[in-house]
Amino acid sequence: MNPPLVICDTGVTVIGGGEVRPVELMTALSIAPTIVAADGGADRALSLGQAPDWVIGDLDSISDAAREIIPAERIVHVAEQDSTDFTKCLKRIQAPFALAVGFSGLRLDHTLAALTTLVTCSLPVPIMLTAEDIVFRAPSRLTLPLMPGTRVSLYPMGPARGISTGLEWPIDGIEFTPGQRVGTSNRAHGLVTLKIDGPMLIILPRDTLSSVLTALGLPKG
Repeated sequence: MNPPLVICDTGVTVIGGGEVRPVELMTALSIAPTIVAADGGADRALSLGQAPDWVIGDLDSISDAAREIIPAERIVHVAEQDSTDFTKCLKRIQAPFALAVGFSGLRLDHTLAALTTLVTCSLPVPIMLTAEDIVFRAPSRLTLPLMPGTRVSLYPMGPARGISTGLEWPIDGIEFTPGQRVGTSNRAHGLVTLKIDGPMLIILPRDTLSSVLTALGLPKG
């Protein structure tokens, strides 16, 4: 086990080197004000006027200019190459949840790796924010208070199944599998309940973030 470097009672914002609009970072920081940069995410944070509290990763992407600004004792080199920098960060954070920004948009391989991390790391609970969406792993049971018509997408990261109420197209009896059967572009009638067995990602519009934090029982800062 890796000893935690970052200990917070609320959430932590983890920033990668991908696309991040200022509004996305500000949304994350309003809820999770501590910033952990995944390697080159330090440069992304600085470009948006925010100095990260910690930088964690294999350090093959952070610039010399960023190193000059960030205190050396706050830059943590993790040499192993069996995990991504995003995973390296999460393994060293002790907090209820992590809001991840900058892990989509520039490189598809990095995005796919980050989505894998969402289902392989359970604590802190990772929630990815993109320009339009939020993405997180479905717990075994979840009740979501959603406005009628809200887009609800379910994407399996392995064999999965479940039952639902409140969806326009119920998922009961469906065997979900990557590359075969997925559940994108469903719609809520209002309150949605899900019981999920297996690794499943839930993708919702970004303006549902507050409702999702409440549904997951996570503090909002």
